[in-house]
Amino acid sequence: MSNLNNLQPHSKIAICGAGPVGQALALMLYQAGFAAHDIVLFDAKTSEQASQDARSIALSYGSDQLLSKLLNTLHARPIKTTAIKEIHVSRRKHFGRSFITAEDYQLPALGYVARYGDIVSPLELSLQNAGIVTHRPVIVTRIQEEESQVTIHLQDGTTHTAAYAIQAEGGTFSDQEERSQHHDYQQTALITHVLVDRPIVQRAFERFTDQGPIALLPQEDGYALVWCMRPDAAPAKLALSDTAFLSELQSAFGERLGQFISTQKRVAYPLGLNAQAHATQRTVRIGNAAQTLHPVAGQGLNLGLRDAYCLAQCLVKDTSPQALHHFVALRKTDRQVAIKLTDTMAKIFASSQDGSITQSLLGLSLSAVDLLPPVKKMLAEQMMFGWRG
Repeated sequence: MSNLNNLQPHSKIAICGAGPVGQALALMLYQAGFAAHDIVLFDAKTSEQASQDARSIALSYGSDQLLSKLLNTLHARPIKTTAIKEIHVSRRKHFGRSFITAEDYQLPALGYVARYGDIVSPLELSLQNAGIVTHRPVIVTRIQEEESQVTIHLQDGTTHTAAYAIQAEGGTFSDQEERSQHHDYQQTALITHVLVDRPIVQRAFERFTDQGPIALLPQEDGYALVWCMRPDAAPAKLALSDTAFLSELQSAFGERLGQFISTQKRVAYPLGLNAQAHATQRTVRIGNAAQTLHPVAGQGLNLGLRDAYCLAQCLVKDTSPQALHHFVALRKTDRQVAIKLTDTMAKIFASSQDGSITQSLLGLSLSAVDLLPPVKKMLAEQMMFGWRG
């Protein structure tokens, strides 16, 4: 971490956003041979705010492998995670379910759950050990592009020039400017951590209801909850006592995990699709800055980490402005597959009334997935690794 008193005047790569995607990109570039002084990061949060962020993040198996290899190479401590070895997908009070296990694919896990702070902390320490400077807390107000460089304008009036600017700070859906692929799902995600009296070790649940999916991800001694609902329902859920909240959650989810017995602080945020691949000669968006998705398929951060890996490879091979356009072309198929999958699932359960033809057909398709191994394998591999065609 650094204040702006020692802001160097110029770098090759300026990364605006020091979340996991921006951090990973910086470390990948460093590992590939970029000098530490060639890379600088800017972020609006303090290190303390980032490290204490308790939000739960779903890491695909591929993302965990990518981050683990990166941190191992840099001799950094590993990320604290809880493994997901089974995923049970179903509809509340309706026929149709699908069950996926790591054993089906001869893997140790399908994915992992980690707190946001537990991801960024070892990455931050690795940046410091490498000598890569992250300026916090600073706000980038404008990126001015010129023929041979970009100028990063900061809120305090300070500027920094770079050969390339990578926009890796996306914010939440409600805070963003509208992009070419834009859809408000009219849903709010309520997130918290809950305990149950009959946990199933390392099994995650995606339970579809008439208002949206309920995801329960095994984490530490309980479950990370992501409960998607209509916006008008969220304030009432937030205002409930813990006992009343747990009762409503029990009614919505059912008793597959026994009784819900405790909950932590609840927060909520609006959900939508906001995506646009964008690159100029000297700027490019990655991660949440390029695509903000509904959490139904757990693709957000994982798609962003694949962005970072691909961009690092492009910049290592070619430092001309064409590298950014090449990156956008290489990422096109994986991005669009993930966006289409997430958007289709979200629209069915956010916009269709319970009992509608679309929901009924999707309920049947959950069972069909188990009966069609090639389809099941394709979906599982998309979740774990992204599109690799």
